[in-house]
Amino acid sequence: MRELPINAVLPQLLAALSKDTGAVLIAPPGAGKTTAVASALLDENWCSGQIILTSPRRVAARAAAERMAQLLSERAGETVGYVTRLDSKQSAATRILVMTEGIFVNRIAADPELTGVSAVLFDEAHERHLDTDLGLALALESRSVLREDLRVVVMSATIDGERFAKLIGPDTAVIESEGKAFPMSIEWLGARSERRIEEEVGDAVIRAWKERDGDILTFLPGVREIERTRDYLAGKLADAVILPLHGQVAPAEQRAAIRRDPDGRRRIVLATAIAETSLTLEGVSVVVDSGLSRRAEYDRAAGTTRLVTHRASQASAAQRAGRAARQGPGIAYRLWEEAGHAGRRAFDPPEIETSDLTPLMLLLAQWGTRDPGDLGWVNPPPAASVAAAQANLKALGALDDLLRLTKRGEELSRLPLAPASAAMLLFAGEHGMADEAARLALLLQERGLGGRGEDLERRLANWNGDRSERAQKSRKLASGWAAKVATAAEPSPTGKPPLGIVLASGRPDFVARRRDASGENWLAAGGRGFRLDPASSLAREEWLVIGDAQGHPQGARITAALALTMQEVESWLGDRIEKTKRLRWTGERVEARLERRLGAIILASGPDPEPDEKAITALLVEKAAENLSDILPKNLLARARFAGVQALSEQALLASADTWLLPLLHGRRDLDLPSSACAEAALGLLSWDERQRLDEKAPRQFVSLAATQHAVDYTSDDAPSVEVRVQALFGLDRHPMIGDTLLLLKLTSPAGRPVQATRDLPGFWRGSWADVAKEMKGRYPKHRWPEQPWTEKPSLKTKNAFNK
Repeated sequence: MRELPINAVLPQLLAALSKDTGAVLIAPPGAGKTTAVASALLDENWCSGQIILTSPRRVAARAAAERMAQLLSERAGETVGYVTRLDSKQSAATRILVMTEGIFVNRIAADPELTGVSAVLFDEAHERHLDTDLGLALALESRSVLREDLRVVVMSATIDGERFAKLIGPDTAVIESEGKAFPMSIEWLGARSERRIEEEVGDAVIRAWKERDGDILTFLPGVREIERTRDYLAGKLADAVILPLHGQVAPAEQRAAIRRDPDGRRRIVLATAIAETSLTLEGVSVVVDSGLSRRAEYDRAAGTTRLVTHRASQASAAQRAGRAARQGPGIAYRLWEEAGHAGRRAFDPPEIETSDLTPLMLLLAQWGTRDPGDLGWVNPPPAASVAAAQANLKALGALDDLLRLTKRGEELSRLPLAPASAAMLLFAGEHGMADEAARLALLLQERGLGGRGEDLERRLANWNGDRSERAQKSRKLASGWAAKVATAAEPSPTGKPPLGIVLASGRPDFVARRRDASGENWLAAGGRGFRLDPASSLAREEWLVIGDAQGHPQGARITAALALTMQEVESWLGDRIEKTKRLRWTGERVEARLERRLGAIILASGPDPEPDEKAITALLVEKAAENLSDILPKNLLARARFAGVQALSEQALLASADTWLLPLLHGRRDLDLPSSACAEAALGLLSWDERQRLDEKAPRQFVSLAATQHAVDYTSDDAPSVEVRVQALFGLDRHPMIGDTLLLLKLTSPAGRPVQATRDLPGFWRGSWADVAKEMKGRYPKHRWPEQPWTEKPSLKTKNAFNK
C-alpha cells in the first residue's frame, strides 16, 4: 500500500478507540481516510465483527469499496463489500461494508443492537445529510442503551470537531491529519448572466483545455446542464473524451469517469456535486467550477420537495477546487468574481433544516421516540417541520392522536420506502398490484428512469421496455419491494384499481382537478395550486394525481402525474368525498352553500335550503370584529379612548360582542346596520358612572357663548378639535378646554370657510385677528368685525339684525 498522509495519525486513532468508544477524525481531501481507516481497525482486539463505513452517495460508496478491495488485491464482495439501493456486493467473508447513509438508517432501525457490528464510521460528515445526522443520533442512542462496546467515528475534512466530539461523548478524542499539500492556484473568470450556462462553462473548459495539461473535472448544478454542456463541447472539441458523472449514469460509465482513460486519452468529466467529496478522480489536475449547486428543499406550504439552484458555498467551492490538487499541482477556474466570493455562504445548511421530516418521524416512532429532542443531534429538527411531518403521518394512518405508532404505521415502517410510497405499496398489495406500485415508487425516486415527461404511465412503459443494466437492476429492486407485500394480496370485489388510484393512496392531498380550459392550472385536494405545461398530453385530462412538482410553491410545476377520470374518482375515492355546509363571506354578505367536496376541490355546489343560522350570525360577528370602526361611529371609539373608558376599547368590545352585537345580527346576512343602533348597543355596556365619565371627559359637543352647538372631533391627529364660526366666540377671552387638553378651534367665516386654527384664542384676538378682520370685512361687509372681539357680545346675526 502506498504511503498515505492519514497513516501518520492512525496510531493516535487506534489508541483513542482502544480506551474509548468514539473519535472524530479530521483529514483534508486526499489524505486517505476513506480507504485506509476501516482497514486499519480490522486487527484491533475489540474489532471482532464487521465495520460499517457510511458514504453520502452510491457512486462514492461503490468506488470506495472497489478501491479498498484493490489495495487488498481482492475484488469487491470479499473482505470489502458495499450495499447501495441498486447494487450490492458482499459475502460471508465481508468484514468492511460500505453503504449509503439511507441503507444504514434502515439497518439500525431494523436491528438497533447492530448485531455483529464492531464499529460505524460516518464518512464526509460535513455534508450534513439528513440520514447522516439521523444515523449518528441512532448509533449514539444504541451505544448508550444497548451496545456500550460499539465504536462510533465521525470523519470529514471540514467540520467543527469539538462540536461533534461533545455530542459523541465527554472524553472523545479529536484527531487531525495534516494531509499532503500540492500547489493549488485559482483563476477567477467572472460570469456573464446573459449567456447560457453551457456556453459559459463550455468556453471555460475550452480555455482550460488549451492552457493546461491533465484531465478536467467540471462542476455543474444538474443533469440537464451536463447534457447541454456535453453537446456544446462536442461541437468544439471533437477529439475530447467527454464523460458525465451523476447519479443517473450507469455504474460502468461512472467507473470510466473516475479512472484514467485506458488508452491514455485526455478526459473532460462533467459532474454534479456528486464529485465534491469521497471520490478521487484519477488524472484530474484542472477543475472548472460553475459556482452553482442544486439541492432538494422541502416546502411545507406546497407540500413538495423541489430542487433549488443556489450559489455554491465557500466550503463547497474549496472541496471542488481541492479535486484538482489531490495527486499533484492543480488549478481551478471559477466562474465568478473574486470580490464576490466572501459574500457566499460559509457552509451549506444541514439537510435536517430543509428536508421533509416525514420519513424521519416515522422511523423515530418505530424506534420508540415520539419527541426527537430525546436524541442527540448536531442540529435539532425544526419544530415546524416536525409538526408538518407528524400531520402527514396522521393522514396516512401511521400515527394516532397521541403520536404513537399504529398498526398501519408498523406496516409502513417495515418497508424500505418513504412513508407515502410505503402506503402506496401496501394499498397496491391489498389489491394485487404490488409489482406496479413498486415500480411506480422507484420511478418517482430514481430520476431519469423511463425518460422524461410528465406522464408517469408513458415513462413506466418506457422503463419496462428498457434493457439497460440500470433499468434491469431497478426492476429487480422493485420486485424485491413488491415481494414484501404481495402475500397480503386478495381478490378485491371492486377489481384492480387504476394506477392513478394506487398513486393517490400514498398521496391523497395530491389528487388534482383542472381549473381552466388550457389545462395549465390545477387545484389539489390539499388546497394547493399547481401548474402544468399546456402542451403536455396530460393537459387535456380532467383529473390528475401528482407524483412530483418543482418550482415556486404558489404554483409549482407538475413534473410527474397520472390521469384519472371522474368515474374513477367517484368509485375509488368516494369515502373521501364529503357533503358539507359552507358559509362564504362575499365581502358584503354571507352566502350559505351546500357542497360535495374532495378536500379543497368542489365537485358540486348549490344554495343551502336549511342553513345554520347560529353559524351565520357567528360569522357576521367575526367579520364585524375585523374592523369595528366600519359599524360603530369612529368618533365614539375615539371619545372612549380619550376619556379612558376601557369598556369601549376595541379589545373589550370584541370580548363582549355576544352581548351587544349578537342581538343586532339575528336573521341577517349582512353588516348593513344603522350606525346609531350599534352605538346605542355599545353604550348599553357602560355603567352609570362610566357613561358619566365619557360625557364629562369627552363631551360630544362644544357649546359656544352664542349658544350654538358644535360636534367635537376626537378622531383626527389634532384631536380634540371643533369647527366654529368666529362670531360665536366673541366675548370669550379664555381658551376653552376638554378636561386638561386645549380644544383646537378651527375658526370659519360666515360662509363656513376656514379662517384659522388656534389653541390660543386670547393670543389670536390680540395678534393675527386684525389682519383676518381686515380681509373678512371686504368679503362679508354685513357682519361684525370689531377691533376687540373679546369685549363684544357673541352672536351670529348680521350687523343690522344685531343692532335691532
